[in-house]
Amino acid sequence: MSDVKIFRVVGEIRKPGWQAPFRKELRALKPEDAVEKVYKDLGSQHNAKRYQIKIASVEEIKPEEVENPIIRELSKAE
Repeated sequence: MSDVKIFRVVGEIRKPGWQAPFRKELRALKPEDAVEKVYKDLGSQHNAKRYQIKIASVEEIKPEEVENPIIRELSKAE
């Protein structure tokens, strides 16, 4: 069975007349899955297309480094 890992995805949404940096922590099996989830979440929340979302970095982090309290609690349960 695969282990679920925690990833931090950093980037920026660039829409005409509007830019917003983001930093999301989420649980996924692979970095590609984490990026896909970011595209899906930010696209639906901000009505942004994939080409408007620029991913700067994707890194696997340890449970101790997690800042999101919900993700931290989920990682403790395992």
